[in-house]
Amino acid sequence: MGKALPKGYGPSRHMRCTIATILLLSLAAAGMAATAAPETPSEKERCPVCGMFVAKYPDFLALVRFKDGALVYFDGAKDMFKYLRNLHRYDPAKDVSDVDKVGVTDYYSLEMIDGRRAFYILGSDIFGPMGKELIPFQKEAEALEFMQDHSGDQVIHYDQITLEIIKSLD
Repeated sequence: MGKALPKGYGPSRHMRCTIATILLLSLAAAGMAATAAPETPSEKERCPVCGMFVAKYPDFLALVRFKDGALVYFDGAKDMFKYLRNLHRYDPAKDVSDVDKVGVTDYYSLEMIDGRRAFYILGSDIFGPMGKELIPFQKEAEALEFMQDHSGDQVIHYDQITLEIIKSLD
């Protein structure tokens, strides 16, 4: 092991405290950045597609989080897809490559799930806040069961959902 530095050659006590404080503040800031934008909309949040207050419809809530931390909420998956599939219309400053997360509410568990991995039921007898809706599920087996119980037409995946399919729901 090396020799200790002579007195006066190492960082002073004040300097060590300053460095420790900076490190702690950096860690705290990193933690706050990770949780800065909650995934629960305020009562004033509106869907950018239809203008409805999204907090009134937690069972159908969907969201898009961008890499810059911006969150956009929707009253259902249908409006979220209208937004994403025509992003330049709703937010010309954003690009689909800027999207960090897509979240939808699982129909049975009512938990926010990864919208890119969800299974969506197209054409069922269940309506959302804006009428006909894509009904999301985390588990394919639950989606298939729902489809049988609620006259669904098909299970569809994120990448298969086109603007034409969305328009057919209106």
